[in-house]
Amino acid sequence: MSLSAATRIARREIRGGLRGFTVFLACLILGVATIAAIGSVRSAIQTGLSSEGATLLGGDAEMSFTYRRATEEERAWMTTNTTGSSEIIDFRSMVVVPGEAETERALAQVKSVDTAYPLVGAVSLSPDISLEDALNGQNNLPGAVLHGLLADRLALTPGDTFQLGSQTFVYMARLLREPDTGDGFSFAPRALVRTSDLSDSGLLAPGTLFTSHYRLNLPAQADLATLEADARATFESTGLRWRDSRNGAPGITRFVERFGAFLILVGLAGLAVGGVGISTAIRAYLARKTETIATLRSLGAERRTIFLSYFLQIGFVALIGVTSGLILGALLPILLAPLITAVLPFPASFAIYPLPLIEAALYGTLAAAIFTLWPLARVENVRPSALFRDQLGQIRHWPALRYMFTVAGLITLLIALASWLSGSARLTIWFAGGVAIAMFALTAASAGLRALLNSLSQRLRQSPQVRWALQSVGRASEATTPVVLSLGLGLSVLATVGQVDGNLRNAIASDLPEVAPSFFFVDIQRDQMPLLEADWADTPTIHDVENAPMLRGVITRINDRPAKDVAGDHWVIRGDRGVSYASDMPEGTKLTAGTWWDPQHAGTPQISFADEEAEEMGLALGDSMTINILGRDITGTVTSFREVDFSNAGMGFVIIMNEAALAGAPHSFIATVYAEAESEASLLKEVSETYPNVTAIHVRDAAQQVSDLVAQLANATTYGASTILLTGLLVIFGAAAAGQSARTYEAAVLKTLGATRGQILKSFAWRAALLGGAAGGVALAVGLLGGWAVMTFVMESDFIVIWPNALWILSAGILANLLAGLVFAWPSLATRPARILRARD
Repeated sequence: MSLSAATRIARREIRGGLRGFTVFLACLILGVATIAAIGSVRSAIQTGLSSEGATLLGGDAEMSFTYRRATEEERAWMTTNTTGSSEIIDFRSMVVVPGEAETERALAQVKSVDTAYPLVGAVSLSPDISLEDALNGQNNLPGAVLHGLLADRLALTPGDTFQLGSQTFVYMARLLREPDTGDGFSFAPRALVRTSDLSDSGLLAPGTLFTSHYRLNLPAQADLATLEADARATFESTGLRWRDSRNGAPGITRFVERFGAFLILVGLAGLAVGGVGISTAIRAYLARKTETIATLRSLGAERRTIFLSYFLQIGFVALIGVTSGLILGALLPILLAPLITAVLPFPASFAIYPLPLIEAALYGTLAAAIFTLWPLARVENVRPSALFRDQLGQIRHWPALRYMFTVAGLITLLIALASWLSGSARLTIWFAGGVAIAMFALTAASAGLRALLNSLSQRLRQSPQVRWALQSVGRASEATTPVVLSLGLGLSVLATVGQVDGNLRNAIASDLPEVAPSFFFVDIQRDQMPLLEADWADTPTIHDVENAPMLRGVITRINDRPAKDVAGDHWVIRGDRGVSYASDMPEGTKLTAGTWWDPQHAGTPQISFADEEAEEMGLALGDSMTINILGRDITGTVTSFREVDFSNAGMGFVIIMNEAALAGAPHSFIATVYAEAESEASLLKEVSETYPNVTAIHVRDAAQQVSDLVAQLANATTYGASTILLTGLLVIFGAAAAGQSARTYEAAVLKTLGATRGQILKSFAWRAALLGGAAGGVALAVGLLGGWAVMTFVMESDFIVIWPNALWILSAGILANLLAGLVFAWPSLATRPARILRARD
């Protein structure tokens, strides 16, 4: 009977329209739409990567080897199990353009191919010629195609010549698109040549840093899982790496999943901000309904009936909001697909995906329930006596314990759901904790602000406008808290993003070059290293030189178990890693556990491992480790852990072995050179002319690449955080609209007492500026704390305050609230006092 009566009451109330739910709907729609849109874009990219897996990979499957090409046995397996294959050699080298006045040089990511390339997809060139014609070259010189960035940097036009190593090529066309782009981020633009044309270049000598990829076309009936298992079992000890079209770009897929999950968490923070607006809107709506509730109670309606009637009304409005947000979030990515596709470097298939919409609906429903249940539960405390006392619109009691426990349970459920769907419980819990701390800090700041302003208003006598503003803000907790919470939380996220972004850019652009080397020189042959050392020792502008033998290997087993079973998906075992050897302990090495081997040790290979990575992987002294190098398994014992600092861009190896274990393997050397900035050009020229096989990586250029990538990630996060700020603005305008009648009455009283419109407007402006400044100030403190925590504990780097970002946050808080306050101040000033005061009587 209670449900039936509550339904009738709710239906009659709803007939009056949705006036009063504008902010409620706007906040819920925006929050749900943001999460749905982010999830839809993530699903579109994942679907694109999956459907275009063969194209991204360049074939149905791929077998890769480090430092070597496939053996006859491996090629025979490919011939038996495939319908076609293509060999690609990938490495870095210097593109050199000799000139009469000056020689130009630039680093390139070289892809050398055979005549079967590409197995899948097509290469697009400008001018529009075939890849075969382009690589055939002209004037008895082999041809090459270059990425536009590389061609422009070297001022090359079709027909010009350049050198790779000691081989001359003719530039034939600009590379517009290559089909196999699933390898992810690269520090250098692409140069595409034929492998056979590199035979006299000196670039593929034994020990050179290169990776061979064998793209495979498979029979239609081939089972990828079975074929992979067979390949791994057959060549388990050769260092084989396998990929196939089921996940043609694993690095990109992993990045999209993790970054998409992070952005959804940012969207949840926006939903929390919107929840403040939802709660404020429900409070304001129920305050207007206090007289109706008291009347129903006096007519015999039970508390349960009253609660259910308004629960049904708010539930109906929440259903409208969630549904509208889902529709907007599903359609927006489809409408913006051309713009998004133009920006993305990988394929995306835009459509309506149910799973992200279900996820957004669950988040939106839970958030609506959490933020409406608390104020809604207080309607049970309205008594019939409220009709006969001055209590209309004042519901001050705490809700019953059952509602408080229900809200706590819903919050726990929301966090658990987000942890499960994001795939990172730790990130979700940290993020939820940060939002909770920010909300607690902002609530405490709101209470402290009101107490402070009340105290100041009693002491200030000179300016009545400021005193009115201080008294108004200090006494109106129902207006102050939502504004500080909503605006402050949005600005907190932006402040944190701004500080982290600024510190990362500062570390890359400013701090790093001061401690980092000028160049990495790679592919130095063993007989060339002593000559280079002698040359650099006589160069006064070179401060320091470090060099080490350089090999690459894949950790395949730990304690005679598959490495993944021991270390999980740790980055060290995800691919091949740099490996070096030494007899004596390198200068500056600090052991944290174990001992260094005897310089003459020639027994069982011994391994010194990076201590931080060892702890993450669960390694201990005495563990055995099998590393596949050049197709040969080398099993050694971990005898020491040492500190490895990767933050200064210097030389650092996760794995160092004793010399006897690796000295007989073909390998090259790597060197880091610290030189004066003004001498870098001459140093590069001298090395490239004397040793054309040596590749130089300019640290400043590499740092700029990383800086650009960080900037793109920060921009994407800022776009997500901007929805939080937009939601906060909606809450501010909603709070300003809810306080319209109070401001109108206040203006009427002040006019009656002799205040001018200008004085009243100044008072309203001061009020808005104080609230905005308080929200911005607390947001700045939270943002600085968050930025410090991320840089210190996640990035393990120094933190400094980026003052331009900080001042922007503070100014944004003041201006946003000032704008909202002034927009709603004008109607209050235009009303005649007599009409307002008579109506109030």
